Amino acid sequence: MKINIEQDGTDNNQNNTFNLNIPEPKERQAVPSNVGKSTVNFVGREDELTLIHQQLQTEQGVIVCAVEGLGGIGKTALALEYAKRYQQEYAAQYWLSLRLSGLAEEIVKLAGPYLSLPEILKKESLEKQVYWYWQNWLPQQGKLLLILDDVPNIDRIPDRILPKDSRIKILVTTRERCLSTEFESIALDVLPLDKCVELLTKIVGTAKVEKEKALVEQICHEILGRLTLAVELVGEYLAKNRHLKFSHLRDKLNLAHTALTKERNHRDYGHLGVAAAIKISWDDLSSAVQKVAMLLSLFAPVAIAWTLLEDTAKSTEITESELEEARGQLDNSHLMQPVDEDYSFYRIHPLVREFFQRQLQEIPEKNSLYRCAFVETLLTIAENIPQTPTREIIAAVTPAIPHLQLVSQTMLDDIPNPEDNLIQVFLGLALFYKGQGEYDLAAVTLTKCCEEIQSRLGENHPIVADILNNLAVLYEFQGRYAEGELLCKHSLSLIKQRLGEKNLDFAIRLDNLAGLYKYQGKYAEAESLYKHSRSLIKQLLGENNLYFANILNNLAELYLSQGRYAEAEPLCKRCLSLIEQLLGENNLDFANSLNNLAELYKYQGRYAEAEPLYVRAIAIYQERLGENHPHTQKVRQNFMILLSRLSDK
Repeated sequence: MKINIEQDGTDNNQNNTFNLNIPEPKERQAVPSNVGKSTVNFVGREDELTLIHQQLQTEQGVIVCAVEGLGGIGKTALALEYAKRYQQEYAAQYWLSLRLSGLAEEIVKLAGPYLSLPEILKKESLEKQVYWYWQNWLPQQGKLLLILDDVPNIDRIPDRILPKDSRIKILVTTRERCLSTEFESIALDVLPLDKCVELLTKIVGTAKVEKEKALVEQICHEILGRLTLAVELVGEYLAKNRHLKFSHLRDKLNLAHTALTKERNHRDYGHLGVAAAIKISWDDLSSAVQKVAMLLSLFAPVAIAWTLLEDTAKSTEITESELEEARGQLDNSHLMQPVDEDYSFYRIHPLVREFFQRQLQEIPEKNSLYRCAFVETLLTIAENIPQTPTREIIAAVTPAIPHLQLVSQTMLDDIPNPEDNLIQVFLGLALFYKGQGEYDLAAVTLTKCCEEIQSRLGENHPIVADILNNLAVLYEFQGRYAEGELLCKHSLSLIKQRLGEKNLDFAIRLDNLAGLYKYQGKYAEAESLYKHSRSLIKQLLGENNLYFANILNNLAELYLSQGRYAEAEPLCKRCLSLIEQLLGENNLDFANSLNNLAELYKYQGRYAEAEPLYVRAIAIYQERLGENHPHTQKVRQNFMILLSRLSDK
């Protein structure tokens, strides 16, 4: 047990990826993808589908890009249709959105639940970890398809991160025309006119289209620019307003064109037809539904959990009835789409999201209210992630992580009381990653946190000491002991300058520094610091608390590593008893103490006493963290050593 990355100084032990084919592991629930659950309205693109498949037989990767950088051209739909149509060709298919982060980070998050990263690699960079994952990717036989959707720039998929195994085929979608990787590119043009008419026919019916076919063709070509998204949106608009004729639709679109041109509010769409198609649907929404749409625009461009939207809406003027009204209207208008069979997650096309954002920005007071509600909802989630989150907690908070990541990237200025809350955004993310053994991701997050705090609040702000301490603990997990030692000493120095030495923060940092000394073999220095920390905690809080239990545990581990078993045993037993008294038996601290006592017995040759302790510890770790968590694996490894010794007897 170690007081390490902290939310509040106490031990409270109380991933936008989508696997299209392989069953989800028991350790973590799936997060729905940021694409729709079907391609029911897919038309045309047969030549492109064939070309993609042909090129992927000889090349490792294909890039689908838009001519002229057009948005709404149907890149994501094409990739999804390819995955669906050629599903039998691949042993597994994976879908990743790289809008918020790079390929290395997303691969580590995707592969972690399936593949147990060797302990030594947890100390290495993300690039080296990804290289190992590519070498051991599951399943190990057959071709694999990896779809990288909506890649904003080449920095997200550097060549050195891409797999070298030719059986892993990669399909990239991007709005960029010059995404200069080693892959072949397929420029996706607007839909042929006959396919636009076919798409509208699928949505509104043959009879309606045939009555005004010439006008339909004119609208598709001249107003909508033959863009898939624009055609789909007006089709859904007509399906909802069945009385409306195409002549009336043309008038509405022309009015929308005029308004958008006057507002100069269309530049990022690539073609005014998409913006006009969105606007006529927008104008058809009630004011209540428009409010919900504007709130939705603040969420990250990934699958959005409806419950997360409901939690955010509680801090606004939006009511439950307005939320339900919006759920139906936005879905029926094709302005958002469900991505799972339970209708618990929804996606919004990036261009629709941008349109909603612009509407929100035009109402400053509402923009401020909604941004505040969004940030505070995510802050609450971050603050409640414990330092060792169980797999149930990981599953519960996973849908919020991309949105929390968005706050850390683009909404730091919206965080209230930054002196108190700025650290929580990053700390929540770091705890989430650390809780799954993704130490490098956690370290990157805390490094960014330190930079932001120093930039915004000053280099010697009190929070800096907390971040440095947390980083030092992560470095300890990674085996970067010398680097961790420097950070821990700096943190101690800042605490001493501000508060002196007789305080809990100083005692905790002494404990952490002692751990770094222990792992470097500096046993005398470590023992001195552990005893100093124990003395301070006893003076400040007495002996009946988790901090005191923690220091007993750490001192026992030090003695154990030196073979001082007689001194370690009473400390182990007292720690175990204290944790049972304070927390009960079904918690990670108790499991860790069981493991330590079992280790002590094993080294003394008391195998019969050690075995049941290992069994209990493994059961707790497996239940709370899952089979692939580093803590579970470590205790199981200890137990296997015991079993091998028993078999040798």
